[in-house]
Amino acid sequence: MAVSNPKPKVALIAGPTASGKSAAAIRLAQTHDGIVINADASQVYADLRILTARPDDADMAGVPHRLFGHVDAADAGYSAARWAAEARTAIAAAHAEGRVPILVGGTGLYLRTLIDGIAPVPPIDPAVRAEVRALPVVVAYRLLAEEDAAAAARLAPADTTRVARALEVVRSTGRPLAAWQQDRAGGIGDAITLAAAVLLPDRDALFDRIDTRCIAMIAEGAVDEVAALLRRDDIADDAPIRRAIGVPPIAALLSGAIDRTETLARLQLDTRRYAKRQYTWFRNQPPSQWVRETDSFALTSSIATLLLD
Repeated sequence: MAVSNPKPKVALIAGPTASGKSAAAIRLAQTHDGIVINADASQVYADLRILTARPDDADMAGVPHRLFGHVDAADAGYSAARWAAEARTAIAAAHAEGRVPILVGGTGLYLRTLIDGIAPVPPIDPAVRAEVRALPVVVAYRLLAEEDAAAAARLAPADTTRVARALEVVRSTGRPLAAWQQDRAGGIGDAITLAAAVLLPDRDALFDRIDTRCIAMIAEGAVDEVAALLRRDDIADDAPIRRAIGVPPIAALLSGAIDRTETLARLQLDTRRYAKRQYTWFRNQPPSQWVRETDSFALTSSIATLLLD
């Protein structure tokens, strides 16, 4: 009787910012001949290594890293779909070399797009998009409730980006976003064996780490990074990189609107709020078979065990 080929294995280390994911991924790569592949939306950009806590040369020494800092800040077209295509290529290359691809990051949309695929929503009519994006979020939400009540029920009324997206999709295509999402395509979940674990450390300890890391970011040159970014005249005012955590308060510092003390306080608060949202998402949304760990060493051990199965 013919024996089917086993599915290739992919390791995944997920969790909120500052949780210790990168260190766990590097340890796993060192013991399992792995290649670390970034799955963090901010760390794809070249311009803000310090502010996005992207691994530096010392962190990456001896362990191959992929999709870190490879996108210029002026590239407004970078998306979850594009990252997923690049990640598929990087994973295939790792398998071709006989190595273990190790995804690491905290961007749930990136991971969902890679594993489950993406909804094949047609291009939005530019006129529809312009009209929707010009609406105040209160108005957009009221119209969404009339045109796609299910989407409105799922979304927070003040979620400007998601409300606008849902409204422009139903208006441009005549079909709710949820209907398109049922037809996801391009995911690799069925073609691989995923060894996934989520790192969810004690919240108080996590927030203490965030506060300490923010102090280090300021000391190590995050202000100069943002100053260099703002001097560029080829980056649109609404570019995603300008909304990266830390950029608005440091921009306010550079303009003289606030002092360094307030800048640090805002950076710490914004990062803690982001980590809290990530924490909630990774605790509740990933499949139940994804291992949950509170300690990075235990997480590394859990994934190593999964890779042996």
